[in-house]
Amino acid sequence: MRQINFLIMFAMCLALVLFSLENTEPVAIRIVQDVQVQAPLAIELILAMGLGAVLAWIFSVWTRLQQQLESRKTLRQMRSKEERIDELEQDIERYKAEIEEKQLPILSAAQPLVGGVLAE
Repeated sequence: MRQINFLIMFAMCLALVLFSLENTEPVAIRIVQDVQVQAPLAIELILAMGLGAVLAWIFSVWTRLQQQLESRKTLRQMRSKEERIDELEQDIERYKAEIEEKQLPILSAAQPLVGGVLAE
């Protein structure tokens, strides 16, 4: 994938250089009303592409930051749910132990069966 990215960047830069060599005439750019800048078209194009690249990079960093914040939030929720599951599992074990304790006296008080018939 890096080779493909390199080839795309190389082709874009080559096209920019060839375009710049052919367009050296000065042109005027009106930034706001009554503010005008005059520079060769090639320089203006390079500056515009550079500004676009910087804005794309800033957007990429911002998007990555938002994804990290979202993943941290999800991780905290998962940890909270895992802790709750552990608590509930401990409660289940405690309830099972309580039920067994209550059933032991009942079973020991019952008369033993001999051959399927109550022994007397």
